[in-house]
Amino acid sequence: MKSATKGYGQHADNLLNAIEATEQDLFESAKGPNASQIEFLNIEGGKIPKYVREFWTSKQRQASSIHEISYRACFKPQLPRFFIRALSGESDIVYDPFGGRGTTAIEAGLLNRNVISNDINPLSRILTEPRFSIPKLEDVQDRLTKIPKENRARADINLSMFYHRETESELVSLRDYLKNRHQRKTEDIIDRWIRMVATNRLTGHSPGFFSVYTLPPNQAVTQESQIKINAQRKQTPEYRNTRELIIRKTKSLISDITQRQIEILQSVGTRAVFLSKDARSTPEIKSESIQLTVTSPPFLSVVQYSKDNWLRCWFNSIEDRKISKKITMSKTIEEWSSVMGSVFKELFRMTRKGGWVAFEVGEIDKGKLKLDEYIVPLGTAAGFHCIAIIINLQQFTKTSNIWGVSNNNSGTNTNRIVLFMKQ
Repeated sequence: MKSATKGYGQHADNLLNAIEATEQDLFESAKGPNASQIEFLNIEGGKIPKYVREFWTSKQRQASSIHEISYRACFKPQLPRFFIRALSGESDIVYDPFGGRGTTAIEAGLLNRNVISNDINPLSRILTEPRFSIPKLEDVQDRLTKIPKENRARADINLSMFYHRETESELVSLRDYLKNRHQRKTEDIIDRWIRMVATNRLTGHSPGFFSVYTLPPNQAVTQESQIKINAQRKQTPEYRNTRELIIRKTKSLISDITQRQIEILQSVGTRAVFLSKDARSTPEIKSESIQLTVTSPPFLSVVQYSKDNWLRCWFNSIEDRKISKKITMSKTIEEWSSVMGSVFKELFRMTRKGGWVAFEVGEIDKGKLKLDEYIVPLGTAAGFHCIAIIINLQQFTKTSNIWGVSNNNSGTNTNRIVLFMKQ
């Protein structure tokens, strides 16, 4: 790494120190499961160093409880923290053009960086912004008791396969209340917090969710599929007390966050910018203003964001068909590369000289497509200098096979980060 970062300034040295702090020097032939590997990728006549090992998930503290918001295809908080600490300072702006559940934004906030988070899916802002203004537990409890409940309330779509009738009544009453508050522009931080938590409790596989047992909580199956699940499991929806579950999840989210961290997030939140734009065109962001981008884009058509989030869209009165038209779901690597090439041009415009981009991608199509090898020329064509490819190997996770990552079959899961610098 020393040869790769030599001459690139203090942030590059910080990155080297962060890597070496993993207790295995990259240039030693260490033994054991966490041994570093060094390879070189030959692209367009140049050699790009590729470093392979478990960098930020081994022997590190668990991430803050405030991150525990379910969202499909999100990375662990340790990933952005690794780069934010090494490649930015407290006065710098950290950006994520594909914000998702807000992992980069929240981690940057906890580290007292300025934050810009963008995602064309409006659900991203609903899930991210409230965690910068964490209300008091007693205020959430008080507000929930004051939300009117209509016992005969029914959804305008069939949700009987997911919810007990009484649970559905509570859910629809809450939806109507939040919709009314939003339309009247009287929605406050407590309402937004309740909306965020409820959005994450809609469906899941444990009694901690509003629904009967269904697929993992980061997606919602169709009504037809849920009917089949119910028949296979011989289950019917049981009553879930939505207010109690919102309180339980609130307690969980704030379980290990300190008052100082709450104050830091609140301070950062007053300056934070949340956008719902196409990442290829974000004129709201000033040129040469971003110190660090840490992000992970949609991986071709492997993840159907709008389809998976149809129930969350319903609860938040968002037309999921409009999202489907806006979200780029490229079917071919050529289409995907074209979109990402435009994204990199926009990133180059907004990145300051000496700034960085950590672009996380993965393996798809059973390992045949290594997207990092496609990203390198796209970033360099936009004007960036590719410093390295950093591959973090981590222990197998139960849901990782969903993405078609072939190496998960052997008990590992990878993050592949292409690191660029604007010289």
